[in-house]
Amino acid sequence: MTITIEAQKREGKAKSALTELRATGYVPAVLYGYKAENVSLAVKERDVLKAVNEVGRNGVIHITVDGETYNVVMHDYEQEVLRDNLVHIDFLSINMTEELEVDVIVNPTGTSVGEKDGGIVEQPVREITIKVKPTDIPESFDIDVSALEIGDSLTVADVRKDAPFEILNDDEEALIVISAPRSEADLEALDEATEDASAEPEVIGEKADEE
Repeated sequence: MTITIEAQKREGKAKSALTELRATGYVPAVLYGYKAENVSLAVKERDVLKAVNEVGRNGVIHITVDGETYNVVMHDYEQEVLRDNLVHIDFLSINMTEELEVDVIVNPTGTSVGEKDGGIVEQPVREITIKVKPTDIPESFDIDVSALEIGDSLTVADVRKDAPFEILNDDEEALIVISAPRSEADLEALDEATEDASAEPEVIGEKADEE
């Protein structure tokens, strides 16, 4: 299924213009890549959310600008922390016949032997970078962890051969680790470390003007 979004070119880059744009239900965006100039756009937030709901975060979307249609993926996006509203989107125009690099979420499936024994499933790396054709981009990379025991781990090297695409991460990167359950002393030490970190003064830097 392919979803088409109508986009408008936008001129104003001042903060006030962007605020007004968002107030009307639009999201500032930029389009670049294959056969596309670096152009500033405005798209309806509801259209983008509907498209993502239909084709997934990594799915291919059609964007129409001034009568020209581009095959794009959401290369990057920003959201408001509290309300999850979209703040800005980067659309990457792609050649449907060429492979591209995308990030996909690592999704552990099943219940490991270690979990049943009280262990904890940890994910040192939650996303991997893969090289794949646009039509084959998965929403996530599922890894069966059901056979893992406490102390076991899965690295990129362990899953690379059976993956249906090229993984660009280093072999030694750990994707899944089954750790032993923490003791009361470990939990207390973790709480103390968290309290110490929260007590440190926040350093506020100047935020760059949004383009």
